[in-house]
Amino acid sequence: MIVLRQLLAGLRMLLVMTVLLGLAYPAAITLAARAFPAQADGSLVTAADGRVAGSALLGQAFTGPEWFQPRPSASDYSGETSGGTNLSPASADQQQARQERRAALERDNPDAVGPVHEDALTASASGLDPHISLAYARWQVPRVAAARGVPAVDLEALIDAATEHAPLGYLGQDGVNVTRLNLALSGRRER
Repeated sequence: MIVLRQLLAGLRMLLVMTVLLGLAYPAAITLAARAFPAQADGSLVTAADGRVAGSALLGQAFTGPEWFQPRPSASDYSGETSGGTNLSPASADQQQARQERRAALERDNPDAVGPVHEDALTASASGLDPHISLAYARWQVPRVAAARGVPAVDLEALIDAATEHAPLGYLGQDGVNVTRLNLALSGRRER
């Protein structure tokens, strides 16, 4: 009799937890997420023709002098293998990678003013970060302007429009979303 009573209590608890955690909780979270549809659907950015061009939350590789370049990615911007290199700043491999990146950036940006910015030399922790510093974006302006035949002042306006300010004005730093910036640069608009 005691075993049957404990078995029934266990089955009731299983039923209650299944309803609460298997049905009610997922339904509540889904409804809450639907209050923010753009974020719940992945913060997708679309071209003027309605084609999905990417996500505002993920960096993408852009090749060619006519595009603003994102931070380096240890995972080639693949969401399936996100992650950093885990190399120490003192690591010989990290130092070599930084030197190679600096040399390539200086070669590809001969008219850039000032030193290469730190975020151009190191990958983000996720390898998927779509943001670069405002300084690094402006550092690339001479190259992009020359490649596209666009006045630098026009590119500065696009950079300002793609700048996301630090939350509350002081948490972190302002950053430029390269995916949005290059989408605007290509003449397409974001919805």
